[in-house]
Amino acid sequence: MAPSTSSVITLNINGEKYTLPVDHRTTLLDALREHLDLTGTKKGCDQGQCGACTVLLDGRRTVSCLQLAVAAEGREVTTIEGVAEGDQLHPVQQAFLDLDGYQCGYCTPGQICSALAVLEEHEAGWPSAVTADVSPEAGPPPLSPDEIRERMSGNLCRCGAYVSIVQAVARAAEVRATGAEEAVA
Repeated sequence: MAPSTSSVITLNINGEKYTLPVDHRTTLLDALREHLDLTGTKKGCDQGQCGACTVLLDGRRTVSCLQLAVAAEGREVTTIEGVAEGDQLHPVQQAFLDLDGYQCGYCTPGQICSALAVLEEHEAGWPSAVTADVSPEAGPPPLSPDEIRERMSGNLCRCGAYVSIVQAVARAAEVRATGAEEAVA
């Protein structure tokens, strides 16, 4: 008897549970788009190189075209559809909108999910390839345009909206810092 090549899995996506049968080779991207009709996450290169399919998996970014759906079972998946709070855009989304951090919009969902992770990684003190002082005592480096560009480098924009994307991430970081300061006061 040959081993089974499919399973019924339950995915926790944007706070909701979805149970679906999948072939073991089904990527998370295809499960989202083709099985669950969550089409905000885009299929770009299907090779993990462009970042259009970026989602958050347990709060960390991943390219969903390389992530098997069966490996995401039991983990929290956040797609672009789960970023806003109802009709209230997330500050990253609002910054992209205000600063034209998109042109055609195809890469925008992946850019926004990646930007969310960038802000978390930076706040946690993770260095990047351009961080000058990586010693633990140095703390998080300033979130300079060079830091943002490096941290967002896994997400391509064929329209070339990079200047606005960097500005949008910087604005979202400022809004986040202001909100944190107001919460402490």
